[in-house]
Amino acid sequence: MDRASQPTPPEEVTRLAAERARARAAGDYARADEIREQIRDLGWESMDASQGTSLRPALPARADASVAYARPEDLASLLDEPPSLAATLVVLAEDHESDLHRLLQGLIGHPPLVAWELIVVGNAPSFDLAPALESQDLEIEPWLLATSERLGWADAVNLGLRRARGEIAVLLDTSVEPTGDLVAPLLAAFQFDEAPPGDVDAIEGYCLAVRRDVLREVGSFDPHFRFYRNADVDFSFAVRSAGWRAVRTAPLPIRLHEHRGWTSLPPDERDRLSKRNFYRFLKHWGDRRDLLLHPGPRRTPAGDRPSTDAPAGAGYFTTTAIRLLSCWPSALLAATR
Repeated sequence: MDRASQPTPPEEVTRLAAERARARAAGDYARADEIREQIRDLGWESMDASQGTSLRPALPARADASVAYARPEDLASLLDEPPSLAATLVVLAEDHESDLHRLLQGLIGHPPLVAWELIVVGNAPSFDLAPALESQDLEIEPWLLATSERLGWADAVNLGLRRARGEIAVLLDTSVEPTGDLVAPLLAAFQFDEAPPGDVDAIEGYCLAVRRDVLREVGSFDPHFRFYRNADVDFSFAVRSAGWRAVRTAPLPIRLHEHRGWTSLPPDERDRLSKRNFYRFLKHWGDRRDLLLHPGPRRTPAGDRPSTDAPAGAGYFTTTAIRLLSCWPSALLAATR
């Protein structure tokens, strides 16, 4: 894609970025995370990479907005338009070309039997994505949304969801390998009041289907979730808070493989990012015990009451979420009324 001219960040953003760099160098990651949020409140994102940290404008909410990391026509939302297809599949491509190849091969061998489209968000991938897509013998031509800089997970996923033309949008991780038509049972589940095995507290983002109406009403993923973990839980609670249901389906025809977003990071780093995201979730929903289907006693995983300085909801949300998310090997469906 052609890269637009890079805007210059304001002096206050530059000052905060320098302060954040000093905090990171000193190992004060909690303070660095606080400064990142201050920078985002000013409309900018801190982009950390091995060669250092850069700044870029945050993903705008306006449909007519333009930023330096994506084309204006890729940013404009189509969600307010009537659907023109049955389903949109959204895939995020960053690294590990072989994982994307495996997913695409599954779709080639088992394409949906309804009108569908495939949106691939090329989140500044480490490989040449356009030839990788052109080499695949898909029955449809995929849409490629490319960024010139690596976005956070939620921002990148939202970029694809905003361009969906389907009645439902299906978010697929590249760890998923279709072994059959996965769209047909999802569409069928939306047509019934009870989709076995039934309601759950939240849906995981490895394979998550959501109605177009939900994206219009509730919005998409919170862009503060730069790391993927718990962003799907936060989104599920936002959906259920608006009166929609989160429903887990019977198993879909898919095979699950290694999830690179988890295994590619050192254990200490992924634990730190996971904890930060979970506390962000608690900040949003820690006082909404009414959203839990089976709220238990407020205890820590060790069985003790949370300390007085623990975030609201830390006890019952921790144990419930862990129990819920152990259901990953089964098919997932989100948001029906």
